[in-house]
Amino acid sequence: MGNAVISCNTEQTEALGEALGGGLAPGAVVALFGGLGAGKTAFVRGLARGLGVTDDVCSPTYALVHEYPGDPALVHFDMYRIRGPEELESTGYFDYLGQPCVMAIEWSEHIAEWLPEDAVRVTIAPGENENERRILL
Repeated sequence: MGNAVISCNTEQTEALGEALGGGLAPGAVVALFGGLGAGKTAFVRGLARGLGVTDDVCSPTYALVHEYPGDPALVHFDMYRIRGPEELESTGYFDYLGQPCVMAIEWSEHIAEWLPEDAVRVTIAPGENENERRILL
């Protein structure tokens, strides 16, 4: 468990995601933890840039999953409404595990027991100021 990095704005949060994305191999799982408005989607936008994704990345809240072409591809999940293995199965989550893509999972606390042991865990929490975030990898 590393030390928390303080992000003062959305651009810095995205830059941290981009730095992580540049070093991920196909098959990596990035599990994001944090409350509503924490900055999870901003982090994933940066992660996508680091993977060479050129499409606009948005929250998959209503679709549950978005797939973006890149090298490797990014598969972006929102697990906010997922309760239990049957609902998780319906998202295609288990089908993507082990595939040559990078999986970014928002609201990972809802599926914690089904995350791979080697998942990169990213916790984003409010900082002392309104736009500040504590990001723990």
